[in-house]
Amino acid sequence: MRINRNLALGLTVLFLLALLVAGCGGGDKKAADKPAGTAKNQTINIYTIWPEKYSSAVFAAFTKETGIKVNFLRFSSGEALARVAAEKDNPQVDVLFGGPADTFAAGVNKGVFEPYAPKGAEKIPAKFKDPKNYWVGVAVNPISFMFNNKILKEKNLPAPTSWDELLNPAFKNGLQTADARTSGTALPRILSLTYIMGEDKAYEYQKKLHQNIQMYTKSGAGGALPVANGQAAGGIFFLVDTLEIKAQGHDVVISYPKEGVAYAVEAMAMIKGAKQPELAKKFLDWASTADMQKLYETNKIFFIPTSPDVKSKDPALDMSKVKFVEVDILKAGKDRQRLVDRWINEVIK
Repeated sequence: MRINRNLALGLTVLFLLALLVAGCGGGDKKAADKPAGTAKNQTINIYTIWPEKYSSAVFAAFTKETGIKVNFLRFSSGEALARVAAEKDNPQVDVLFGGPADTFAAGVNKGVFEPYAPKGAEKIPAKFKDPKNYWVGVAVNPISFMFNNKILKEKNLPAPTSWDELLNPAFKNGLQTADARTSGTALPRILSLTYIMGEDKAYEYQKKLHQNIQMYTKSGAGGALPVANGQAAGGIFFLVDTLEIKAQGHDVVISYPKEGVAYAVEAMAMIKGAKQPELAKKFLDWASTADMQKLYETNKIFFIPTSPDVKSKDPALDMSKVKFVEVDILKAGKDRQRLVDRWINEVIK
């Protein structure tokens, strides 16, 4: 029995040594070559302002390429900003993704973002990036008008091509657009008017426009489907939302005011105090590349790329005949709450 026990002990030692050698030697070369941070159990937490359909396509592509899973919640820009500000001392996410850059500029003023220059963002033009690297823009999204074609024909009216045409009494109680208290779509609308008319005249105009508003919607896209279904005559929306409705086959007309429109720069940023800063950087690096922006066309995401290496083939995204109002994004971020408060106190009171 003593000899058998010694033999058993010796065999056990040899077996353990063999395992150790195998573990330190060849093994699975692919597994050994995997860089740290691509393990299947890694997960990044993100708040997104983009619709779930768009966000899911982007995040799935990131997971496929890196192995890093994405947990995300979707909010309107106003809600997302309020949430990250409320969680400032105990951040619940690593990245805020999508939504107008003025929302991010306002977040910089609240101290909720960590500066970081993504490795893939070198070619993105400076006007689409924060000068201190707090955020980077990955898409352009202009303001547009969208009207139900059947209703226009019934009223014997063309699609509006002027801000003043929205004041037509024929549209009384017939327009929908975003609520500035919750939606980031509203500020580019307000900025379009303030840059064109001057601030005081812009608010006088909005008081008149208010007479034709059927509903101010919680999200910027909230009124698009009611217009498509004929529950409203038309409204003011981001282009991405109007083209989504058109792609679904609805009989709508998209137009732009001749005086000009502002556009949103769709941005992203790392949260200050993020619990997983290295994963946040990996995501921002990946999302800044031209390859990410190529996803727009393949997934029917109707954004205009900021990367000069990505050219959209969709004629609906050709903005060569649209007059743009160039907004100072940093100033817009500082003025954001004041402009919203003035809208609340003077327009919808």
